[in-house]
Amino acid sequence: MVLNDSLANALSMISHYEIVGKKEVLVKPVSKIIRQVLGILNKYGYVGDYEQIEDGRGGYLKLNLLGKVNKCGVIKPRFPVTLDDYEYREKQFLPAKGMGILLVSTNQGVMSHQEASSKKLGGVLLAYCY
Repeated sequence: MVLNDSLANALSMISHYEIVGKKEVLVKPVSKIIRQVLGILNKYGYVGDYEQIEDGRGGYLKLNLLGKVNKCGVIKPRFPVTLDDYEYREKQFLPAKGMGILLVSTNQGVMSHQEASSKKLGGVLLAYCY
């Protein structure tokens, strides 16, 4: 099996497991960006805690689901955004104003679009979740 985008794979697994009603999901493979995105989703209350389990082959993440994700996914192509673009991109990817988050990769790390706009940072859109 060839895996081109591990972040897209992880977010689609989370979305599918939420629809089915499962309480946990095993995310494999693990990368730094996946851990950062899951940390932000945990901070905003979309998913529960996760733990990394080493199996000698790169390991995997055991993620607890809370049943609060309606839809999440990656944004392709990865659009660059400036401070003025957040409202437009919010309308484009989220169902309503103030509902959900956009995940942005900035020069200060991965963060939500609200946090990036409060810090007056632009960046590259990675994903959305609501």
